[in-house]
Amino acid sequence: MTTPSTTTTGATDAGPASAASGRRTSSRSAAAAAIELSGVTRTYGKVVAVDNVDLSIEQGEVVAFLGPNGAGKTSTIDMMLGLASPNRGEVALLGMRPRAAIERGLVSAVMQTGGLLKDLSVRETVAYMASVFANTQAVDDVLRGAGIAEIADRKVGKCSGGEQQRLRFALALLPDPAVLLLDEPTTGMDVEGRRSFWSAIREDAERGRTVVFATHYLEEADQYADRIVLISHGRIVADGSGAEIKALASGRTIRATLTDAESYDLHRLPGVDSVEVRGDTVLIHSRASDDVARHLLSATPARDLEITAQGLEEAFLSLTGDARSTADDANETESLR
Repeated sequence: MTTPSTTTTGATDAGPASAASGRRTSSRSAAAAAIELSGVTRTYGKVVAVDNVDLSIEQGEVVAFLGPNGAGKTSTIDMMLGLASPNRGEVALLGMRPRAAIERGLVSAVMQTGGLLKDLSVRETVAYMASVFANTQAVDDVLRGAGIAEIADRKVGKCSGGEQQRLRFALALLPDPAVLLLDEPTTGMDVEGRRSFWSAIREDAERGRTVVFATHYLEEADQYADRIVLISHGRIVADGSGAEIKALASGRTIRATLTDAESYDLHRLPGVDSVEVRGDTVLIHSRASDDVARHLLSATPARDLEITAQGLEEAFLSLTGDARSTADDANETESLR
């Protein structure tokens, strides 16, 4: 693994890979799913962090893990990286156990935090890490790919949080891995930095790399992932494209201009979940939006009618409910990473 987990000591913790580069995969890995979880459960004491998860991710997919804090995202990624072992079930990367895939340089990770040597320059950090691998990409190519070539001579300690995260991304790219796992990768980046980062990720994925990322930014998952896996209370509650996830949230919102909307008892209409009045504007959430729209147009003086589907945020809240738990907090406390 090229980058440290959340409490390891940084670049010096990365071990050398074997002679096999990330893209020079074996015939076995070429035929296997990039990631396969079968009946995976992980507990920390009495806390169930991951609960009987089945998941298959094909090579070349860009997949977002989306869920509230404590939903089990980080615990799942830890098991994919071999940083934690499931209490039950099996985890395979490219047909191998996680540690075996990592030792072959097939898998890299960008974690939320991790020690970097602040007295080294950006280029020196990448060059140092390259020296511990049998096969790596050229340092300058990696710096360009991560979008940090222009700060190559800057001391790491002088880099912003977002720039340091881009440096971790560069380190992860060194062995040219087939699978890239990202845990909240844009933490600390400004809007422009996030946009540039995801542009680099998409270009990379188009060349065949599998990218799996955990995020709490809904717009990132919707915009950049081919597929979203929504996790709540350690379980997968939805799995599909952004459009498919949105469709799972029942109902649509009807917006209309309607004076004195309170007098029409709209909340009594069949299928209406909620009615909100904002001056002359009424917002109605309903599981029978066509029927409500027909009623507004035929039985009230409503005008400027507009019907919209649920957004990803509404789908997220609808499908996860109150999903805050202490699962990942228990993970961090017990593993002391």
